[in-house]
Amino acid sequence: MQALLSWSGGKDAAWALHILRQRGEVEVVGLLTTLTEGYDRISMQGIRRDVLHAQARATGLPVIEAWIPQAADNAAYIESFKGALADAQTRWPGLSHIAYGDLFLPDIRAWREALCAQLGWTPLFPLFGSDTAQLARQMQADGLRADLCCVDTTQLDASYSGRTFNAALLHDLPACVDPCGERGEFHTCVSAGPMFAKPLVLARGDTVLRDGRFAYTDFFASNTAST
Repeated sequence: MQALLSWSGGKDAAWALHILRQRGEVEVVGLLTTLTEGYDRISMQGIRRDVLHAQARATGLPVIEAWIPQAADNAAYIESFKGALADAQTRWPGLSHIAYGDLFLPDIRAWREALCAQLGWTPLFPLFGSDTAQLARQMQADGLRADLCCVDTTQLDASYSGRTFNAALLHDLPACVDPCGERGEFHTCVSAGPMFAKPLVLARGDTVLRDGRFAYTDFFASNTAST
């Protein structure tokens, strides 16, 4: 069975790819990523488009891009998602499955299931129900490297943005914060792991506060300038 993978550029999507490949029951043929017009970055995570494509090359998979306008509403997102799925089916006729890296939120899963059913697609959730503390430690033990690229400052102090997702971070996180940031406390940019043929070399740029809430830390390929 072939499937797309919803790719955010972060650790959970990357780990979902690793697990699907380990199990061998599903062949992931491509990554689907939502990007924001004008920023040229992955929506929510704020990861640069060139870093996205470096990640994709490291996985050996092509990217299907779904573009949304800035401050897009839900309808705009759905329309873009629908168009990206149609593009994927043109490339891989008969494709009708898409995998997500969701971990435990039932409302998010139910929303994805309803949307996919409406569009004639079947969602897969290879990590759903995971113990996130155990999962975080497993990721780190198995060589995943990621850094916090976005922090919701209503849930976690802005000083965590830019930190490496490692044992020290897990030790320092407040008890109310999920170890994998599943409630949106933080998002990550993955640069190495068993799902990559070789690690990415990324440099850390500035951290900025957007919308009075989200602390974004820029990560860029070390051979490019930070802008």
